[in-house]
Amino acid sequence: MNAEERQSRILALARHHGRVEVTTTAVGLAVAPETIRRDLGVLERRGLIRRTYGGAYPVEGAGFETGLPERETLHVKDKRRIASEAVKLLGDAETVFVDEGYTPQLLASLLPDHRPLTVVTASLSTAAAIVDSPQVTVLLLGGRVRARTLATVGSWACAMLERFVIDLAFLGSNGISRELGLTTPDPVVADVKAKALAVSRRRVFMGHHSKFGASSFCRFAGVDDFEAIVTDTGLSSAEAHRYSLMGPRVHRV
Repeated sequence: MNAEERQSRILALARHHGRVEVTTTAVGLAVAPETIRRDLGVLERRGLIRRTYGGAYPVEGAGFETGLPERETLHVKDKRRIASEAVKLLGDAETVFVDEGYTPQLLASLLPDHRPLTVVTASLSTAAAIVDSPQVTVLLLGGRVRARTLATVGSWACAMLERFVIDLAFLGSNGISRELGLTTPDPVVADVKAKALAVSRRRVFMGHHSKFGASSFCRFAGVDDFEAIVTDTGLSSAEAHRYSLMGPRVHRV
């Protein structure tokens, strides 16, 4: 197996499992750990993976995106903590946009049910999870449903958002970096996110630390568009401070 074939195999493993470890991958491919580290360096420079201590995560882009079933099994404990912290930022908001994705779905399930609240979402899963809450009015955006994420996209969804003024938007992304802002693989998804951001008075970003430093195909927001960023402690305090210098408060949980 030459270097190119080995790197393709490593990338396939990362995309299938959501992560690769240097030591186990070295054993599986019968090479030295140093070889795997060099391969990961090549893949990171190509923008295909994001290296972490002892391994790497795949970067989502135009050619690769995880679906909702995968997102529901990766980093679940971290995502629950992020959602629990983010919901504390609700304040007195009466209208809320909840983005597609598993972490926003977790947040929606934590929204208070003791006062009236209107939730706007493109996510079928989120709408189904909270529609029985007696004090919550759910507005589901129309449009084409993406099978990968069970969320609506397209001109209908954007046209509906255009008519709203929303108090608070909880948004996610496939990548966030200080240089390139927030990105996602699909242009139609980026359109919905950008429109939700534009019609919302307050914006909160929620994302696992593996999203940081990564970039995808379509930019829809800048870091300074958000009042707060909520992530886990996998993001170092030094890096969190760098993001905070751009405007948002950074919550690490």
